[in-house]
Amino acid sequence: MTATVKTRTPISLVEDETQKLLAWAEQVNQSDETIFRKAQILATRLGAHYRADGLTDIGFWAPELGADMIQPKNIYLEVLTPIHKIDPTAPLQKVKFHREHLQLEKQGEYFWGVLSGMRPGTKDQMGSFYWLCYLDFDNEVRIIGDVLAYSLPYGVYAPAELYDINSLQQNRADLDYFGQGDTNDEGIVRVHPPHNILQLHITTASKEGSLAGLTRIYRRIAEKLSANEPLTPAEQNYIGYDAVQLLPIEPTVEYRAEHELGQGFFIFREDDRYEMNPETEGIEYETEDITIALKKPDTQNWGYDIVIFASSATNPSVLETLRPDELVEFIATLHTFPTRPIQVIFDIVYGHADNQALDLLNGRFLKGPNMYGQDINHQNPTVRAILLEMQGRKNNMGVDGIRVDGAQDFKFFNPFSGRVEYDDIYLKDMAQVLQEIDSHQRLLFAIFEDGRPWPAEGWEEISTYRDIIEYLPEAFQWGPLIFAHNTPGLKKFWDKKWHRVCEVMQVGANWITGCGNHDTLRRGTQVDPDLPINWNLGKTLPEVLNTAYNNPAVTLSIYGFSPGLPMDFINCTMESAWGFFRNTDDRYGVKVAAEEAGFLDWQVEKDVYNQTDIFPRLKQMGFRKIDELRQFMRGLYDAIEETNYDLEAVVNLCQRYLGEESEKEDVKQEATQRKSAAQLQKLNVPDKSQVLTELDVGKLKIFAQAFMEDMHEACNVWNYEEYLVPELTAFNLALRRFRLAHPWLRENLSGVDRFNRISDDDYTIFYGWRSEPLNESGKTPKQIVMVSHMGGEPLTVTIGDWLQLDLDEWQVAIASPGLEVSDLRSFELRDTQALLLERLG
Repeated sequence: MTATVKTRTPISLVEDETQKLLAWAEQVNQSDETIFRKAQILATRLGAHYRADGLTDIGFWAPELGADMIQPKNIYLEVLTPIHKIDPTAPLQKVKFHREHLQLEKQGEYFWGVLSGMRPGTKDQMGSFYWLCYLDFDNEVRIIGDVLAYSLPYGVYAPAELYDINSLQQNRADLDYFGQGDTNDEGIVRVHPPHNILQLHITTASKEGSLAGLTRIYRRIAEKLSANEPLTPAEQNYIGYDAVQLLPIEPTVEYRAEHELGQGFFIFREDDRYEMNPETEGIEYETEDITIALKKPDTQNWGYDIVIFASSATNPSVLETLRPDELVEFIATLHTFPTRPIQVIFDIVYGHADNQALDLLNGRFLKGPNMYGQDINHQNPTVRAILLEMQGRKNNMGVDGIRVDGAQDFKFFNPFSGRVEYDDIYLKDMAQVLQEIDSHQRLLFAIFEDGRPWPAEGWEEISTYRDIIEYLPEAFQWGPLIFAHNTPGLKKFWDKKWHRVCEVMQVGANWITGCGNHDTLRRGTQVDPDLPINWNLGKTLPEVLNTAYNNPAVTLSIYGFSPGLPMDFINCTMESAWGFFRNTDDRYGVKVAAEEAGFLDWQVEKDVYNQTDIFPRLKQMGFRKIDELRQFMRGLYDAIEETNYDLEAVVNLCQRYLGEESEKEDVKQEATQRKSAAQLQKLNVPDKSQVLTELDVGKLKIFAQAFMEDMHEACNVWNYEEYLVPELTAFNLALRRFRLAHPWLRENLSGVDRFNRISDDDYTIFYGWRSEPLNESGKTPKQIVMVSHMGGEPLTVTIGDWLQLDLDEWQVAIASPGLEVSDLRSFELRDTQALLLERLG
């Protein structure tokens, strides 16, 4: 039996309260503040805000309606309130809604109103849904969504949900946490940075693929630690960090073929479409009950294909419950972790937007096309203010720090200088957005990914990776060793990076450092297997990749010795697959899939592919052997390159060279003319293939989506739990705990510290000695020695001679798995082995 929500009163505009809101807005507009500051103040009231007195403030910025070209009677707010209780976990359901229309008050480019009768969403029930509608000159109904929404349960093409965000904040389990820390004269808490970071992609970091799933992982670990129960190797990979960084959780692109507003995951019946009134030539304002089909959002994305729209909300595809509470509960679970609080960092993307943003944002937000889709118009004062307000609302979910993606993309043409310049002032504004939770205010720590002058030729070596740090000394910046171009699976990689390693030692205190992250791991899959691979790392390409990004020698040198703020990626420490996936793109989906061809070589072993639950969709299509799939993907990639992504031409190539018996002679004639054709000809097409038989563009798109969805499932880290080596996970955890116990390691090497290498054509060894800075406690400073084999043939180490040490005063702190040293004066190190010593006393 369907549960019915209690009877409610009609929604209406409260005239006196609306006038107060209009008077406030007019006072802001008439003030002596700058245009930007005025926009900032107005932005705080945009969106929908449920008040303690039961009323709701509504505000929209709609410059496309600001010229009075649309008749006021044809601009209205539509509110859809569920009559029956919605099950947020149901894959598909039909729900009856009560639909109401009413007009807001227009003031310049803004629309304002204070409403009674709207139902707020809570953890236990969905609230009223809303958006602004208008009738255009073609008598078509157009939609303006809430760019500052708190909740989008059914995605960016559905109406936003009114949410009781104040009650959510007041009832959170970690409320006292936000008052802890050092405060300035204004009572603002400055959040201190962590000592290390774990990077997590939500839908692949838990079995359930949701924030709720991650919460359950950490709660289970917390219970075990409190009860002194042992952790599994997989669970060990989640702890020993005092911060986690979530890959972007903003709303991303959705299914391209279904992107009409009001479709996709929020589907109106055809007979519930708007009908014109021929007498008024406008919308007929009727209160009625309609049935809407709700599909639980199921988009899959690596996180960075965002649309900017409603970045204040959380991507519903990562929410098991579709409730904002799920994010707060995850954060609170980490803040109240029994061993020590774990901070949470949001990875935010405001430098670019996918082309789907054209459907969702007014023209003021965008400057024009770029390699990602669209450039964001940060120079427009109102856009700038709204973006900062978006960030602030997301910050207020309880995060401790932010990581700004692609900070080098924030550029503008300065007419005074005549040059394109970096918008460092806006980056500074991002770093200074205050968090406000209950009565607490906090200034978060900020991390920037900035590789300027990227994408200029040679940027990898030209970039100092310090532009933001020099401008904002308290900020952090991604250092050169963790940027996307690193390929540690190649021979002599660490030897070639020696100058960058030395920079880390000298000036790396405010660099995010390490080796494995979402960018570098994917970059590893793009390496040509014909290049000189370091086969000491493994016998197969996947083994090489796993060891390259989870290398004990690298981990020990970074956690046990190097300055900076180390970061790991859970897919690296779990040695699981990873790639850039998106299952929503009807236009570029085939190209995106083909660009992941290296995933099959570097990430998927044959015996893994043979498992029944790996790549089930492609197997159903006929690709029963991984070699067949690899050859097809290589040929598809080459065909796309040759045809400049002309899908009809790509299909023609496939039709000629795949399964078309009548055209085998054509294959022989053209095999030497086209590299793509040669690749495709080699494929032994399986019988009963549903894709390659009578191939057309539609089937090729089906193949691409199936590949992306199979790839996404293959990237779930829990698929690889049984392959973990307990000695390695314990070693990594020991190093993380060592780092937490020695926070002084973050600082740059002093004049008395030593760091060097021994290197020739056969091997590369890093070694060094560090001493804790003198402090007022009078305690003897800690001293450590590190030696790591970074590649090549075995070497006998005489660390006492190299550093002039009395080894009777030293002991082993941590040794890499399998390394046994009976005499510190002389021992052998092999590739990936490392040793950390500490001075006695």
